[in-house]
Amino acid sequence: MSSSKNSDFLEEVKQIDLVYYLSSLGYEPIRIRGNEFWYLSPLRIEKTASFKINRKLNRWYDFGLGRGGSLIDLGIHLENCSIADVISKIKDSKLIFPRNLTLAVPLEYRKQNKIEILSNTSLRSVELLEYLQHRRIAISIADLYCRELTYRVKNNQYKAIGFANRSGGFELRNPITKISTSPKDISHFATGNREIQVFEGFMDFLTFRTLNKQIDDQSADFLILNSVSLFERAEQVLATYDRVGLFFDQDAAGRALTERALCLGAKFYDQSELYQGYKDLNDWVMEYGKRQTLHPTGTLRIK
Repeated sequence: MSSSKNSDFLEEVKQIDLVYYLSSLGYEPIRIRGNEFWYLSPLRIEKTASFKINRKLNRWYDFGLGRGGSLIDLGIHLENCSIADVISKIKDSKLIFPRNLTLAVPLEYRKQNKIEILSNTSLRSVELLEYLQHRRIAISIADLYCRELTYRVKNNQYKAIGFANRSGGFELRNPITKISTSPKDISHFATGNREIQVFEGFMDFLTFRTLNKQIDDQSADFLILNSVSLFERAEQVLATYDRVGLFFDQDAAGRALTERALCLGAKFYDQSELYQGYKDLNDWVMEYGKRQTLHPTGTLRIK
């Protein structure tokens, strides 16, 4: 690559969100205070978080080492390598680094929904990020699939995590709200795999991706019902796969749906044994985390 292209890519790397970058490596914040994200230092072993990222400035500082700087500086310390090596490693990682982009909301979409979406941006709200932390979902995973939506209902304005379906509608979640915009539909992530994993809701899907970061969209297809009532609509999609894993809730509706799916053929198999005794996969992870000491990176794994 020419020196000019290297220089351009270096500038792109410097703009990568440090919170996302650390999350992609398995490091999640211990606490969030406004624009300040505090971590157990990724550069050394410690019991009290003294590594801070100022997300507004996109800069880090390790109080134990007395060092700080940009993502490039952090990469040099993490990898013990040169600037060129940091750039090369990021390029080779093929990670999708989200930018703080704002997408226009078509006027037609606003008019046909009682819930009026005012803005659509990448995730930045401290309240929503803390909510994801509470649900034990990695920021790097949420950034890949979710948006931060500002919406209005009558004269009241709110923010929520938005998860899109295949028809352009959104599931909306925040600490006190669980609603959706029309049109209501399933969400389908397909890259041509012969096996697919099916989830009742998107929080369980994000939980699965957090637990299994090595299983991405290239190695598996995913389908999220967004409502048990949409399973019939999903059947047409599932008919094209050789194997179908089911991660449905353990309430009455979820168990009935699992039994219904298993009756459709041997290619359907139940994955809910992992979280037996809990409402769903995310509920299991949240309760598990309260009883277990996490790895310093904050990462859990399905065995």
